[in-house]
Amino acid sequence: MSTELSIVKYSYVRDLARSRFPRIKGRDLADFRGQLDHIGSVYEVVTAEQVMAALEGDEPLPPDACWLIFENGYFDHYRHVLPLLMERGWQGSFYVPARTVVEREILDVNKVHFTLASVEEPELLVGEIESFCAEQRAMGARLASFEEYWAAYGRANRWDPAEVIFVKRMLQKGLPERLRNGCADRLFRRYVTGDVEAFAAELYLDTHQLQLMLDLGMHLGSHGYGHYWLDSLAEAGQAADIDASLRFLAGLGVDTTRWTMCYPQGAYDRTTLRLLQHRNCTAGVTNALGPAIIPGSPALELPSLDTNDLPTG
Repeated sequence: MSTELSIVKYSYVRDLARSRFPRIKGRDLADFRGQLDHIGSVYEVVTAEQVMAALEGDEPLPPDACWLIFENGYFDHYRHVLPLLMERGWQGSFYVPARTVVEREILDVNKVHFTLASVEEPELLVGEIESFCAEQRAMGARLASFEEYWAAYGRANRWDPAEVIFVKRMLQKGLPERLRNGCADRLFRRYVTGDVEAFAAELYLDTHQLQLMLDLGMHLGSHGYGHYWLDSLAEAGQAADIDASLRFLAGLGVDTTRWTMCYPQGAYDRTTLRLLQHRNCTAGVTNALGPAIIPGSPALELPSLDTNDLPTG
C-alpha cells in the first residue's frame, strides 16, 4: 500500500520586519510558527531515517506523513528553527553547501538574494548586468548578446517577475563561472556590504552548530559542496562536488553509506542520478511540485512542496 509523503522545503526563516533585509524572500518567523502548528494538526512529521526505511521497503510511513527540509545552511536554522522543532519533538533535515562552512565564502546565490533585497527596482540590476556584459565583451569575452540572454532567462515564474528571474539565472548559471562570480561580487559589494567575511560569518552555520544539531537528533544531508546547478557540470565536476560534500559530512560524523541529497536549485540530470546510485544515496529531493508517493516515486527524484504552498495557520 502506498503512502503520500509531503516534503516541505524552507530556506530563510527569520523575523523579517526586524531584520536588516525585510525584503529577502523568506518565511517570517511568526508565520513559521503558525505553519508548524498547521503541520502538526494535519500531518505526522517523520524523520529522514523513516523516509529512507520506507524507500528501502523496510517500514511503511504513517498516513499523512510530512518530512521537513531546510536548505542552504543558514544560521537562521540554528537560532530560530532548531528550538521550535525541539519543542515539538520533531526532527528537521538540514542541507548545507559545504563550502559555506569550510571556506566561509558567500555563495553567489546568496549574494544575489541580498542584492535583490537591497534594491527596490530589479530593473536597475538588469541594467548593471547588461553594462557588465558589454564591458567584458570589450575586453574580449565571448558572450551572447543581451537580447539572447534575456530571451533565455527573462521569464517569470510562480514566485518572481521576469526581471528578478533574469538577475538570478544570469548570476547563478547564465554567465561563465568566473564572470558571474565577478559580477555577483561587484553588485553585492556595491549594494549590500564590502565586509564579505563578516557577512558570511553572520549568515551561515558553523561546524560547532552543525555538530550540536546532529547531537540533538537532527539530520544532515548533502546539498553539494559549492551549491552548483549540478546539471550544468560535466560528469567529473559533478563527481568532485558530490564527493567533497560527502567528505565534509563524514567529517561531522554523518553516515555516508546511507544518506540523502537535496539538489541545489533542484537541478540534476541522468549523470547526477547515476553518480548518486554508485555512492549509495538513499533519497534525492527535487523541486518538482507535489507529494511523493512511497512506494511509487523514484527514490532519487522525490517531488516536494515549498513553504509557500502550505497555510501559515
